[in-house]
Amino acid sequence: MIYLVMGVSGSGKTLIGRLLAKKLKLPSYDADDFHSQRNIKKMRAGIPLTDKDRGPWLKAISAQIPLWQARGGAVLACSALKERYRRRLRLAAAGDLSVIHLTGSPELIEKRMRRRAHPFFNSRLLSSQYEALEPPERAITVSVDAAPRRIVREILDRLSALQSLGRGPK
Repeated sequence: MIYLVMGVSGSGKTLIGRLLAKKLKLPSYDADDFHSQRNIKKMRAGIPLTDKDRGPWLKAISAQIPLWQARGGAVLACSALKERYRRRLRLAAAGDLSVIHLTGSPELIEKRMRRRAHPFFNSRLLSSQYEALEPPERAITVSVDAAPRRIVREILDRLSALQSLGRGPK
């Protein structure tokens, strides 16, 4: 199983993904590590990425997913803002992908972004992320207005409940 922890920049994808992976005893990966230098340069300059920019990035991530599955699964922190991006990742996972959507108000996320420094994401891009966001229909949606460990506990509780019903947020 691949667990996709998604949301806008500043929502805590990487931190929550790492904590979740630790609880699930799975490796965690950050989609930011798959961006080209060109994409990183654009984001540092405050220029939003286009779908064309994201194509090679999604291709690189998608190529890794079957390898992660062969090793027992993984947790992937990835913005995956649009449904077509999630569809591509789900296809790479042969449908074996659970989506966890981290949400928060623009004000909360902006406040969090001011407290930490992202290696290359320019906070001026936050509004473009909210504009691009297509909230997933089938996902575990969790607000990020709680402490990280509490957020992970909520995710685990909801995953457990879905598994006991014989279905997941694919």
